[in-house]
Amino acid sequence: MKKIGILAVQGAFIEHEKMISDLGYSVVELRQKSDIKSLDGLVLPGGESTVQGKLLNDLDMLEPLKELISSNIPVLGTCAGLILLAQKISNDPNVYFGSLPVTVKRNAYGRQLGSFNCQSDFGAHRDVDMTFIRAPFIESASDDVEILSVVDEKIVAARYKNQIGISFHPELGTDTRVHEYFLSLA
Repeated sequence: MKKIGILAVQGAFIEHEKMISDLGYSVVELRQKSDIKSLDGLVLPGGESTVQGKLLNDLDMLEPLKELISSNIPVLGTCAGLILLAQKISNDPNVYFGSLPVTVKRNAYGRQLGSFNCQSDFGAHRDVDMTFIRAPFIESASDDVEILSVVDEKIVAARYKNQIGISFHPELGTDTRVHEYFLSLA
């Protein structure tokens, strides 16, 4: 059985865990450096990217996860996970993994009151449920990045090689197509 690691130091990891388990995959919560072994995929969940980045440094998990990402393991970064993957954050000097060649704007839709739900295309899938909570969006992407979804003329999902970065929270609904797409790479 394929084993998917989910970063579980902060944020919305339980919902990803349930959805991936329901799709028939084994899940391991990544809470410390020793948990990072023999994985077939990696999920970086939503939450607070600054807190997650600090915890990854404090727990000495940043470099091992960066090596895992560079080994071409499939990665799904949602909301804060997208920020962790981004090569540049336009409104924050921090860079965490820096492996996804995009520029991201944190909290681009404003505060909690700016949160919203919609349906839009995601790659070949139509009418995918999307929940945006204090979400970032992708301001720009390098030419070799595949744009998977655009909402209101803003890039909200992209793929580069083994990495999928999305602004929204697919784990908060019942639509499993984003996770199925990610898992098809594992």
